[in-house]
Amino acid sequence: MILDIVQYGHPVLRQKCRKVTEINDDLVQLVGNMLETMVSAHGVGLAAPQVGVALRLAVIDVSHDPECVSYLRVNGQDADLVDLMPLVFINPELEFGPTREFGVEGCLSIQGIRAEVKRPGEVIATLPQLDGSVLVVETDGLLARALQHEIDHLNGILFVDRLPPAAKIGVRARLKALLERNRQV
Repeated sequence: MILDIVQYGHPVLRQKCRKVTEINDDLVQLVGNMLETMVSAHGVGLAAPQVGVALRLAVIDVSHDPECVSYLRVNGQDADLVDLMPLVFINPELEFGPTREFGVEGCLSIQGIRAEVKRPGEVIATLPQLDGSVLVVETDGLLARALQHEIDHLNGILFVDRLPPAAKIGVRARLKALLERNRQV
């Protein structure tokens, strides 16, 4: 089932989400619905708060661009991106590499705004799975960026919060217009 994606200004987008403590049928159904919603919206990631659920749960699928990473290791072994996707995880933890780089980001909850965001270029993500296993993913490129973006959502942080000051000023009017439009819906 395709879920409604909450939009900029909705309070759930600013909440620090609670840990997933139980895997049950409702959570599994939520994951399926989130994957369907992400695909329908042409997104590469979707976090639970974006569908109004304040849980530390997200889904990512960057398999449309298998060249979007220069390396991928899962649990210490070289891995194929397509085999990892879609990636579903709960209660994630991130470690950041030393380099930072700019990349264009957008968000399904902030329609019509895309901007250059500076983030660490590499990550090590510890990603508990619904089956109780844990994946340790080491990567760069779009997957590293998507992991950071979705995990930010779980902490109540939006990509526009990470913009440099001049860029924030540049999108301020558009964000204000989005707030006004979203209040009327």
